[in-house]
Amino acid sequence: MAKGGDESGGIGLQGLVVRNTGNAYLVRDDNGNHITGIAKGNLRLKGIRSTSPIVVGDRVFISPNPDGVAFITGIAERKNYIVRKASNLSKHAHILAANIDLAFLCVTVRYPETTTVFIDRFLITAEAYSAPVCLIFNKIDLYDKEDHEYADALIRLYSSIGYRCLKTSTVTGDGKDQLEALAAGKTILLAGHSGVGKSSIVNLLLDDQAQKVGAISGYHHKGMHTTTFSEMIELKNGGFLIDTPGIKGFGTIDMNRAEVSHYFPEIFGISKNCRYNNCLHLNEPGCAVLAAVENHYISESRYRSYLNILEDVEEGKYRL
Repeated sequence: MAKGGDESGGIGLQGLVVRNTGNAYLVRDDNGNHITGIAKGNLRLKGIRSTSPIVVGDRVFISPNPDGVAFITGIAERKNYIVRKASNLSKHAHILAANIDLAFLCVTVRYPETTTVFIDRFLITAEAYSAPVCLIFNKIDLYDKEDHEYADALIRLYSSIGYRCLKTSTVTGDGKDQLEALAAGKTILLAGHSGVGKSSIVNLLLDDQAQKVGAISGYHHKGMHTTTFSEMIELKNGGFLIDTPGIKGFGTIDMNRAEVSHYFPEIFGISKNCRYNNCLHLNEPGCAVLAAVENHYISESRYRSYLNILEDVEEGKYRL
């Protein structure tokens, strides 16, 4: 699996991509000036077929023109990125953002529900591309007793694996201080389904209503899209927040069956005790992972996610 994409050979000024509208990019140069840039026709990423060669968070090489629009001639090597399969182009990748210090995956147990399969797909992709993640359990002001118990169970599960988890409410302000502390001086990716409150979290961190907040539609409690393009927003504490459009599904890409388990830390750790080095943890004799699932050392929901992703990789499917 490729760990980073780059297009070397760029020359000229350097800048940071702070907005991607699909056809053009807003680039902030090292002097703080904002320049509109377009990708040079032959610009391609090495090792990955992407819906867009340039994403928010990229360091790029630019060649300004007298008309104020610059050519983007190259992309500096990325330290990491978050990528998913493009839902309408199964052989292409859709990169959410690059060069992030931490990803906030915003989830809700209701209004709308975020499934553990979606969470796990995001987490293993982040593991594969070396991006740390904090799970943000948002809208806790709407939770009843059962919702809180379920959220707490998920927090215990993911905390035990090593992921930081945080409960938040943009209505009551719960979790605001922790969010600000985590974001201070860092480049943060904010991702999740539509309707989970990402724009409200942006507002919370900005202390204003800079982002339009959409209402929840009645149809299956799905959220209305309020962010239509990716944008890097400067925070008051020296950090940057990359806000992204809501994600409906998270198809994995560029994985083979043998390596999927490597990105489930608890499965990978126990797999060292399997009888066979090439064990896929399906029905092999002497499989330590299957024994751990049976004895509840590995969560059944995590194991189901593992099987779900294995099936994707084998059949080339895209799943929500």
